[in-house]
Amino acid sequence: MGAFETKKYRNLFLECGKTEEEIENRLQEIWNTFFYGPEDERIYHPVGDDMGYLEDTGNHDARTEGMSYGMMICVQMDRKEEFDRIWKWAYTYMYQQEGENEGYFAWSCGLDGSKNADGAAPDGEEFFAMALFFASHRWGDGEGIFCYSKYARAILRAALHKGENGRPGHPMWNRENRQVLFVPGIDFTDPSYHLPHFYELFALWADEEDRPFWREAADASRKYLKTACHPVTGMSPEYSWFDGSPMDKPLFWSNDRHDWFYSDSYRTVANIGLDYAWFETDEGQADAAVRLQRFLEGRKEPYKIYNVDGTCLDKDALHPVGMMATTAQGALAVVGRVSDGEALQTAMRWVERLWQEPLRRGNRRYYDNCLYFFAFLALSGRYRIWD
Repeated sequence: MGAFETKKYRNLFLECGKTEEEIENRLQEIWNTFFYGPEDERIYHPVGDDMGYLEDTGNHDARTEGMSYGMMICVQMDRKEEFDRIWKWAYTYMYQQEGENEGYFAWSCGLDGSKNADGAAPDGEEFFAMALFFASHRWGDGEGIFCYSKYARAILRAALHKGENGRPGHPMWNRENRQVLFVPGIDFTDPSYHLPHFYELFALWADEEDRPFWREAADASRKYLKTACHPVTGMSPEYSWFDGSPMDKPLFWSNDRHDWFYSDSYRTVANIGLDYAWFETDEGQADAAVRLQRFLEGRKEPYKIYNVDGTCLDKDALHPVGMMATTAQGALAVVGRVSDGEALQTAMRWVERLWQEPLRRGNRRYYDNCLYFFAFLALSGRYRIWD
């Protein structure tokens, strides 16, 4: 049984021989650097008396990805002030009150709050909703926009029902196959957006009429992830078709490739690990963690760009620390279900790698350190369901 039923969360750092004091001290150090460190190390920036944002330091903007990640980190760390500041900034500047994207958040804003785009990215909405539900359960609902559960349900309602009954816009999920879309109205998905562990909880807390959909979405995502992760390497593409095969068509807004194992893709194995830790439901997707850890550990220089079949393109990964951290988080899907001694030892070596790795510095630190923070929380048993 997973942590949802047992209320017990494994601490793999403790199992690696670290002490509780060492783990807690390290966690506070990560928090202090990420939120209140020097300007060239921090990600978070307070604004005025009651707002704040997380900066994508590589692109110098604020994104729904990072804002919602920051909220999730804050609720897990029991930091209500910073949570409320981030949420107010996001709602004030990113939330769209009218037009085709009414009810969604603009995925990118300038650091002054001006919108860089009107489109929405579903990974932000997923994390906003889950963080708000957790905040409601951990701290209680407040007034206005701080009535957290009200806004969580509104986000999910828009994500499922846009375009119905004359309402403008498009939903964020394909209602037929229950898969999350890369962006509303598109005909493909992003493996790293599939969060079955969130959908299990949405099925308990979303609008009652939508709860059956979320239960089905959790099942659909686990089955999809099995097909999206390569049977030898465990790698998933950045974007894929609904059958899990890499999406390789050109995009009208970008000439970049998205059929390879690259930045977005790294999150997939982390999600698989956390899902297994919380719910211990395996539709075949959990083996991807074993395959990926084994494949990357077998390479002299693992942090490269790859095709999903493992062909190395001999280019350095843009986010090597994030790649390492998420691979380590995948250990949660290994230690709970695998009896293979070699696979277990490999998993624990990845946990040790994360412990030994410092937070990334430099202008690309934002994405890496978000993924690092989540991995540290998960592997220390501190990434929890608040119900």
